Amino acid sequence: MKWITRSHVHVDRIACPWLITRFIDSEAEFLFVPGNQIEKVAKEEGAIPYDAPGVELGHVDGRCSFESIIVKYDLKEPGLLRLAKIVHAADVDKDIDTDPIARGLEAIASGYSLRFPEDLENMEHQFEVYDALYAWCRMDVARGNK
Repeated sequence: MKWITRSHVHVDRIACPWLITRFIDSEAEFLFVPGNQIEKVAKEEGAIPYDAPGVELGHVDGRCSFESIIVKYDLKEPGLLRLAKIVHAADVDKDIDTDPIARGLEAIASGYSLRFPEDLENMEHQFEVYDALYAWCRMDVARGNK
């Protein structure tokens, strides 16, 4: 399947492809385009839009896009739900201090954007960060933290 979002990726637009490839579609292909081209290119390519205004897999009902994907695909693994709290806090400005890990993740995302301004390259490099953070989340939940 093809998936599409806005170019110039940051927290949610990296976390979502990680989530999609690890839990939904291991063969996913990602397209990054200017925001005003998402609807047009999605139709042309048959791509599923995410983290864009007005789409099902976007910011809906107070959720960030990562959380909307979790809801849509009924993902319930506790470590993944812990990671969703961190991603939400790092992605939603007003909620940045609701999780102690959020500012660190936001800083890492900013640093990767500076090092790798091309979206696909940035995404490929950051997946390792999300793999490690997810492993930590699973351990954190196993210790009884939520």
